Amino acid sequence: MSLSSAPDLMVRTAPLYDRVKSVIPSIEWPAFAGDIDAILELKREHDAVILAHNYQTPEIFHCVADIVGDSLALAREAMKVDAKVIVLAGVHFMAETAKLLNPAKRVLIPDLGAGCSLAESITAADVRLLRQRYPGVPVVTYVNTSAAVKAESDICCTSGNARKIVESLGVPKVIMLPDEYLAQNIAAETGVEIVTWAGHCEVHERFSAADIQQLRAGHPGIVVLAHPECPPEVVAVSDFTGSTAAMIDYVGKEKPTRVVLVTECSMSDNVAVQHPDIDFVRPCNLCPHMKQITLPKIRRALETMQHEVTIDPAVAAPARRAVERMLEA
Repeated sequence: MSLSSAPDLMVRTAPLYDRVKSVIPSIEWPAFAGDIDAILELKREHDAVILAHNYQTPEIFHCVADIVGDSLALAREAMKVDAKVIVLAGVHFMAETAKLLNPAKRVLIPDLGAGCSLAESITAADVRLLRQRYPGVPVVTYVNTSAAVKAESDICCTSGNARKIVESLGVPKVIMLPDEYLAQNIAAETGVEIVTWAGHCEVHERFSAADIQQLRAGHPGIVVLAHPECPPEVVAVSDFTGSTAAMIDYVGKEKPTRVVLVTECSMSDNVAVQHPDIDFVRPCNLCPHMKQITLPKIRRALETMQHEVTIDPAVAAPARRAVERMLEA
């Protein structure tokens, strides 16, 4: 960005800064404005849309994304995309899911290193072994998994619809992979016997019941909203448990005076933009994988059309069926 272009750039991006000025200091905006301006033009040039998860930083979430949400929302909205190119501002399994639902479109992920501890905790071979051990028991696979693992499952779920999916099967026992805590929390809600896998989210597993007690002691009257990937003892001492979308809905409807979102750090910033009158207490556990996605990398992805997500057709067909069955449930 040349000095001569700086004033025009600031004028063009001023409406976008107005969206995030409550969470991004004005001194930081010039570092974002050039990439944001370029990304908006590149989207028009390449007929591209950006899908961003709720854990993306505010300059991505509020300024360049076309569709935002949790895993379930992004999966649903991906099917409605008319653009030729989808850029997934999230982690790799989300980009794979978008590709599964849009096989004819070009799907890009700005950084191949944007992985997931849950997705990496289990393989397709592990699922096959579980099927051998528990013959006839249906396999419910969290979307936070690779396409290869999805291909070995009967149906997928997200944190937002896990209970609905498990209950829809109408069976007394299911295998639910790979998040152990999510499975335990769903088992407690449903009464269905659930075979679990020892996979954990490296963000949510770090929260403890003691953390919640400290928050309550330091912030009297605080409302605690926890993600179901948290340990059951955290869920037990929270006021509400739900997906990131459910947390957003709760804040919008209940309007708590002071609230803490027990989940990834950027979530609070994104929700706070829409609710400046609410006091958000922020215990900051960052997802190192989500934070691999940055404005410069999104810009580079659109400039170079990299990194394109591809899936072996032999894997894609059964994986797509598992995801589509979830969306139909």
